[in-house]
Amino acid sequence: MNSQNFNTAQSSVKKIDIPLPVKVIMIDLDGTLLNTADDLALAANLMLRELDLPEKSPATIQSYIGKGIERLVKRTLTGHMDEEPEATLFAKALPIYKNHYATNLSINTRPYPGVINGIEALLKAGFKLACITNKSEIFTLPLLQATGLIDQFEIVLSGDSLPRKKPDPLPLLHICKHFDVHPSKALLIGDSLNDAIAARAAGCHIFCVPYGYNEGRDVYDLDCDAIVNSLEDVSALIKVMD
Repeated sequence: MNSQNFNTAQSSVKKIDIPLPVKVIMIDLDGTLLNTADDLALAANLMLRELDLPEKSPATIQSYIGKGIERLVKRTLTGHMDEEPEATLFAKALPIYKNHYATNLSINTRPYPGVINGIEALLKAGFKLACITNKSEIFTLPLLQATGLIDQFEIVLSGDSLPRKKPDPLPLLHICKHFDVHPSKALLIGDSLNDAIAARAAGCHIFCVPYGYNEGRDVYDLDCDAIVNSLEDVSALIKVMD
């Protein structure tokens, strides 16, 4: 079957023939596994309040999510995606944000619909799973623990686990080396341009979900192999490579 003509209510396959043979599945955290936006926004507004600055709507702060907490803080301070805040203000704001986020890490954060069942199906089918995120380990591991997901992954790579993070391909290649598989046998599931760039640079396959944090961009414009509405839909599109 020509993959470009394959469409269902569950998925939109763009560039692959199915089922896609892979061995390793790497899954992004924020916006893919977990809906963290409310707690990220809460911490941002608590930071602004402590700095005596005007608070922002949760929807506005959600549009700032992507490329890590430092960029989120900068965007919150400036109100722009790429501008730099005054250095002294940023140096003061960042530890304030981190403190508030650590305190409010999992108040509202939950797995997205389909995540639990989707992961269970992938593990049952025999795929090796990894979690890969730009979030610092000090936040990543407690979040995975609080949401009951930490034992599902053989390896967890956070944004500070290696010298470089997504969109650099290094974390993806590190995971491939860990499992001793060629990048072409690995699949990344993410929600953003960062994920798509990293996967293409590493030579891995990439599926994207439409519900995450893509910095205001349409996920259907990304260079990915398929759009899946839920992690539950992934199993129908892949098979374990012999």
